[in-house]
Amino acid sequence: MSGKSDRRVRIKAHIRHKVSGTAVKPRLTVFRSNAQIYAQVIDDVQGVTLASASSASIKEKISKTEQAAQVGKLVAKVAQEAGIVEVIFDRNGYLYHGRVKQLADSAREAGLKF
Repeated sequence: MSGKSDRRVRIKAHIRHKVSGTAVKPRLTVFRSNAQIYAQVIDDVQGVTLASASSASIKEKISKTEQAAQVGKLVAKVAQEAGIVEVIFDRNGYLYHGRVKQLADSAREAGLKF
C-alpha cells in the first residue's frame, strides 16, 4: 500500500473503534472511488445494510461534488422511507472535505439528523 492508503486505513480503524451503529441510530458510511461515491446506512449490531445509494445510478453528466449531493439526498430519502431519521456519520477515514462534506450536508438538508 502507498502512504496515503496506509494513512486512511489507520484513520478508519481509529474511527470504527469509536463509531458503531445500532437499530435505533445506525451508521451512515461513505466510500468514494475516483469515479463514484457510495453511501450506506448500516446496523452494526445485526450486521445489515438498511439503506444505500450510489452515484453509479446517476446518468446525468454533472460534477463529482454535485453527484455526491444527489447521493446524499437519495440516501436520506431511502433511509427515511425505512423509518430512520437519526444516524451516526462515518467518514470512513476520508477527510471531511469536498465530496464527503457535500454528501453529508445534502443528507442533513434532506432530513437526516447527525
